[in-house]
Amino acid sequence: MADEVTLTRKDFASDQEVRWCPGCGDYSVLTALQLLMPELGVRPENQVFVSGIGCSSRFPYYMNTYGIHSIHGRAPAVATGIAVARPDLDVWVITGDGDALSIGGNHFIHALRRNVNLTILLFNNQIYGLTKGQYSPTSEVGKVTKSSPFGSLDHPFNPVSLALAAEATFVARTHDMDRKHMQAVFRRAYEHRGAAFVEIYQNCNVFNDGAFEEITGKDKRADMLIELHHGEPIRFGAERELGVRVNRYGEAEIVPVAEVGESALLVHDEHRYDPTVAFALSRLAEHPVSPTPVGIFRSVERPTYDGEVQAQLAAAQDRRSPGDLRALIESGSVWEVV
Repeated sequence: MADEVTLTRKDFASDQEVRWCPGCGDYSVLTALQLLMPELGVRPENQVFVSGIGCSSRFPYYMNTYGIHSIHGRAPAVATGIAVARPDLDVWVITGDGDALSIGGNHFIHALRRNVNLTILLFNNQIYGLTKGQYSPTSEVGKVTKSSPFGSLDHPFNPVSLALAAEATFVARTHDMDRKHMQAVFRRAYEHRGAAFVEIYQNCNVFNDGAFEEITGKDKRADMLIELHHGEPIRFGAERELGVRVNRYGEAEIVPVAEVGESALLVHDEHRYDPTVAFALSRLAEHPVSPTPVGIFRSVERPTYDGEVQAQLAAAQDRRSPGDLRALIESGSVWEVV
């Protein structure tokens, strides 16, 4: 028996020229995933990347795996079909804030609520980059763009809140400035059985440069990123002087640890089945200009849609017996037209 071949990043990188704008955050995400794949012990031929339309949706071209560049917003629907028909494959969905949350909104929430066994990576740059800088479903109110010259009037989606409201069984957030954090989150998402959703704060240096600078800048991360760790009190700050607690209204709020004591802080429980507390955490920052949670908000188990479909098919196969087609057609309410 031949020795097992050790794979490297090169085995997951295609021969296609990577064509994003120089400095785009998409490069960081691509590199993080290509470097992680060999560590996961997976084979390229067992991976499928499905994308919709947008800058991020070029991703499948750059992975030496199976890939489908589908149509605007429909990547979760295409991926659902693959997951049901080929449960032996790992199915990834690559999408953006415009692709997933605008025309693709229904496909996105239903893939999550059904708990299809796939991993959705949502690149959130708060802008339409491919079509040259219109405001997106995650752009802040007042955003001046080519399609909103007097400022956007739309209230933005919070993708993590939306995923939790759809009762996704795995919900997380990371950002393109921290490869180690991205890879840790991607690994957990891959290992999760069911619908895994990861929001990635990703910079568009051409049409929305610095959108997340207030929280992801190197000199600001300690005070602005609230890292979630299962089983630990939620603390952050350069001196870990700040924490998060749940107030009497069920809202998550930031408090000074010296004033309230560590015992008053919320101990993060990503496995809490009820998504209420995770949702409260997602509302700490309606927009990433104030302290913002990153990491895994929720990770729970529930039967997967594709697994249940396969079980139904198996059960039907077991019960199959020679039938009478005419009797089946004429059963129930039937009539004859003369």
